[in-house]
Amino acid sequence: MRIQLKFFASVREALGVSDENVEVPDGIATVGDVRGWLRLRGEPWSETLAEGRALRMACNQVMTDATTRLTEQCEVAFFPPVTGG
Repeated sequence: MRIQLKFFASVREALGVSDENVEVPDGIATVGDVRGWLRLRGEPWSETLAEGRALRMACNQVMTDATTRLTEQCEVAFFPPVTGG
């Protein structure tokens, strides 16, 4: 399944990328699965997207939690709890 990733504010700065289109492997079915899969890329991904770290997520521009299921060509975004102007 192909999805679009977006990263905002301090998450974007830490990762050095603002957006990316990826093919997720079989077994990656939820927004939380995507977060875990991206952590496997190593640093800075593992620290920036670490479990327990304050991080907001959205799927198709709707705030979500880790259990939201992915759909083909969906947009998954990661950003800090507070973003500014």
